[in-house]
Amino acid sequence: MTTITNIDLPSEGLRERKRRETTQRIADVGMRLFIEKGYEATTLDDIAAGADISRRTFFYYFKSKDDILLSMQSEMGEVLVAALQGELEGKRPLDAVRSAIIKVCAPFPAADMIAIDCIMRSSDAVQARKQATYVQQEKILFEVLRKQWPEEGRETGLRMVAMAAVGAMRLAFDTLSREGNKRPILELLNESFDALENEI
Repeated sequence: MTTITNIDLPSEGLRERKRRETTQRIADVGMRLFIEKGYEATTLDDIAAGADISRRTFFYYFKSKDDILLSMQSEMGEVLVAALQGELEGKRPLDAVRSAIIKVCAPFPAADMIAIDCIMRSSDAVQARKQATYVQQEKILFEVLRKQWPEEGRETGLRMVAMAAVGAMRLAFDTLSREGNKRPILELLNESFDALENEI
């Protein structure tokens, strides 16, 4: 399974890299088991055994199964920022964010994303936390855009770019789930951003 932590992050120390790799291994096992066995049927002991860690060690990395389910969402902002750094020069803010989102999201296996989304929709608590991560992603993207374009009078427009871009990404993944993987996520992302451009 491709998880968000498969995407290259900025340089990090050995300790941080090992922690990230262990976190990724646990998340990969958890996601695979959720898809294969079902969310409710998967126990913390199943995940710990699959990741070759103790149950006690599991809680050093995640507080609950919900946290595994939301791990990609939670880390998306950081990974988008890493991707955005290489897209800022010579582009409009919206074009830069669009390129970064496509770079990050296109590699995800669609079938896995649909299965995970279906699991998330089965829990009101997970859904509420998922919505909160979108707000965080908007904030993080805005902060990067504001640093790149600090000119007076641009703050509101850049905030709207961040919000609209995250909205376009959400719409693409919602369409992917609704259509049942009839079209690739790359096509859906471009469709969402094209529709946004047409209305500007």
